[in-house]
Amino acid sequence: MLLSQLHKGDQAQIVKINADKTLKDRFASFGIMPGEVLMVKAYTIAKQTMKIKINGTYVALRAEEANKIEVIKL
Repeated sequence: MLLSQLHKGDQAQIVKINADKTLKDRFASFGIMPGEVLMVKAYTIAKQTMKIKINGTYVALRAEEANKIEVIKL
């Protein structure tokens, strides 16, 4: 499933990132890498952005970025 399909409070493990090298490197700088566990903390009203917590850090992602991250819900 995709990260964007999770609900507030859900935890998931990242399986795969379907993005170009530049975006993968940006994600890696935030700790967003395959194998890492994250939690969805919040969505904006229109679900255009979401806030996740990964390795103790909060990260905001646009919906189109979250659609590139495949996860397994825990």
